[in-house]
Amino acid sequence: MALTSEISSLTQRYLVPKLIDNIFDSNALFQRARKKKWYETLDGGTTIDQPLLYATTGNAMRYSGSETLNTADSQQITSATFDWKEYAVSIPVTRIDELKNSGKQAIINHVKAKVQAAEKSLKDLLGTDLFGDGTTAKAILGLRLLTNITGTFGGLAKGTYSWWQGKLDSTTTALTMSALQGTIGNVTVDSDRPSVIVLTQDLYDDLYSALQPQQRFADEDTFKAGFTNLICNGIPCIVDSKCPSGYLFALNEGYLHLYAHKDENFRFAPFRQPTNQNAKVAQIFWTGALTSDNCRMQACMSALV
Repeated sequence: MALTSEISSLTQRYLVPKLIDNIFDSNALFQRARKKKWYETLDGGTTIDQPLLYATTGNAMRYSGSETLNTADSQQITSATFDWKEYAVSIPVTRIDELKNSGKQAIINHVKAKVQAAEKSLKDLLGTDLFGDGTTAKAILGLRLLTNITGTFGGLAKGTYSWWQGKLDSTTTALTMSALQGTIGNVTVDSDRPSVIVLTQDLYDDLYSALQPQQRFADEDTFKAGFTNLICNGIPCIVDSKCPSGYLFALNEGYLHLYAHKDENFRFAPFRQPTNQNAKVAQIFWTGALTSDNCRMQACMSALV
């Protein structure tokens, strides 16, 4: 078997699945996306169209006997449109490194180190963009834009459609229990409420100090995944290293969707040699988008210190 094919086979078979696991399991919110099943794959399409139910029918009524019923129709459904965003990470192996690391096991170990470097690069990039503010054109539209009251998310201007705005608190600077409860309350309707709070380590420490001892319980699923967490009013509070400084997100995961194209869901492209380099390069590709079908059920505090 040719060396190029052997490296590709071993890399894809043994190392890439571990890379994918490490990307998700090293980032608290990505881990929850997969665990809570809001990480999904799609077959394709020129864009990702997210159906939105934004209004009631308007014809619900009380009536008596043979009274004429209101059958008037009204617009209740629209859609947000998201572009596919593309990500790639390369795994380069120079010829001189091949020669220095001769022998099958040595080659596997060398490529393993290269895959680990690719893993770190890709998880850092995706983890950062998950919290993006929409200003990076090639990045997925992140949570700072999703929870904002301005900007365009999914092709819909938040300033034009108030029902498409998140619940943003950009003035509160101290993380107190009453402030946090107010944020949670802003996105609670009956039993429909945030399912996770994401924050920085500093804010987590503040919250830990503020909570009463009897409220300090861990969410079992999050704890098993290796992430420290608290429970506040029944909602797990988790630290994500990519959460921007001063930010806290109260998210309803029932309305979050992290989509990936099924044919570009961490696809491994085998090692090949460029015509102008004495080296081999493989790539891993991911294409997708973060969407929501109800931004007003997502909250953010952005000025905490």
